[in-house]
Amino acid sequence: MALLTVLTVPDARLRIKAKPVSVVDDAIRTFLADMIETMYAEDGVGLAAPQVGIDKRLVVIDISERAPGTALLKMVNPEITWRSNELNTCIEGCLSVPELRAEVSRPKAIKMQYLDENGTLQHIESDDELATCIQHELDHLDGKLYIDYLSALKRQMFINKVKRMQKYQD
Repeated sequence: MALLTVLTVPDARLRIKAKPVSVVDDAIRTFLADMIETMYAEDGVGLAAPQVGIDKRLVVIDISERAPGTALLKMVNPEITWRSNELNTCIEGCLSVPELRAEVSRPKAIKMQYLDENGTLQHIESDDELATCIQHELDHLDGKLYIDYLSALKRQMFINKVKRMQKYQD
């Protein structure tokens, strides 16, 4: 396994729409394992392939420390098939927008499907923190970040803060 480099705003690769995976093979399973290792190393609860510069529809999520009874998810070609009209507002953060958080409103409940690491079709229904996390990560597959839900002014402030943080780290 290998640690991957997480891209941060304003990197243009974060805005690319990811392509579907045609076959779930050993290369995809290895990449999912690398994504998981990277997510844990970065203290994240989710990671999408575009966040590490790969334009494939792959997502890993693990909120088990915050939500007992949930398990690590390895998702290939995930797709939300239904969203509730009722909204839920949560404070979100993102490895691609480090150290910053903001309130985002998303549908409270979702239904989705994806292929697991063996290529088997899976279905999930969720109306809790997992629903928010899934929506957040799937946004990455379409080139969208949680800061896109903020006002243009606040979004630009966040991007500028990340740029300043990077400048001091270099």
